[in-house]
Amino acid sequence: MSGPMVKYRAAAVQAAPVFLDLERTVEKALGLIEQAAKQDVRLIAFPETWIPGYPWWIWLGAPAWGMRFVQRYFENSLVRGDRNWNALADAARRHQMHVVMGYSERAGGSLYMGQAIFGADGALVAARRKLKPTHAERTVFGEGDGSHLAVHDTGIGRLGALCCWEHIQPLSKYAMYAADEQVHVASWPSFSLYRGMAYALGPEVNTAASQIYAVEGGCYVLAACATVSSEMIEMLVDTPDKEMLLKAGGGFAMIFGPDGRALASPLPETEEGLVTADIDLGMIALAKAAADPAGHYSRPDVTRLLLNARPAARVEAFGPGFEVVQGHAGEPATPSAEAAD
Repeated sequence: MSGPMVKYRAAAVQAAPVFLDLERTVEKALGLIEQAAKQDVRLIAFPETWIPGYPWWIWLGAPAWGMRFVQRYFENSLVRGDRNWNALADAARRHQMHVVMGYSERAGGSLYMGQAIFGADGALVAARRKLKPTHAERTVFGEGDGSHLAVHDTGIGRLGALCCWEHIQPLSKYAMYAADEQVHVASWPSFSLYRGMAYALGPEVNTAASQIYAVEGGCYVLAACATVSSEMIEMLVDTPDKEMLLKAGGGFAMIFGPDGRALASPLPETEEGLVTADIDLGMIALAKAAADPAGHYSRPDVTRLLLNARPAARVEAFGPGFEVVQGHAGEPATPSAEAAD
């Protein structure tokens, strides 16, 4: 079996979804994948919950006001294995491209902040969930578990992904670094919320988080970042008091090398498109020769990480004939050993 492709082209998406419209957002994703294929891209990364869009209303008004969006968001969230899911897998296969998609995952009656990694053959490499939704996100989404901190062998190197402020979680990041991650997808929603009012939510801090991840991990980072469209503003900003809370634009996609260098020219924050760069896995050895925080630059006799990487089953069935509808990552739970007896 041959090793991974060492040199190839990668793309980070900067675009708005067709907000709260599953079908049309998937169609737009397929168009972006096709556009990337014309540029000989072998890996494309999409923003956080890009399908069907980030639930901005949770930051803009009272929960009672936001209830108007709840059912529509649930119904337009992506279900693993349905025809929209399969359309993304087929696009990856057709264009021989690795695709990392950020989406709202519907599993049973709950939603999760998901990232799906499709291989160049269209097969699912992994489907992870954000371990801990941030602040108001917890009113919409459930949690992932330790099995979702994982790095995967692929045809383009050891590939992993995290969402948004998972990039300011030191222990989660360290778990990824220790798994010898070579290429990392950082999925962000948009940096247009509370601009001028909450510096930590802005592009300066969060772009820096992606850049520092590249340096600490000695890996390439594809920082995909959505934009807020004028249509989204029209839908969500319905009173004067909301006008300062969410602005159009907010796209700051970038790709960083393992030395922290920005490898592409940024797009204007209101412009949609692909930010592309050339990946050379051989450069990682040069970066890690200077500092490898999970390797020769560590002191495990002083500090170490405890990681529970087991899937967190909601139900353990001890009898035949019982199927858990909402199992790990939206799949039916595997019967226990006792049940098999």
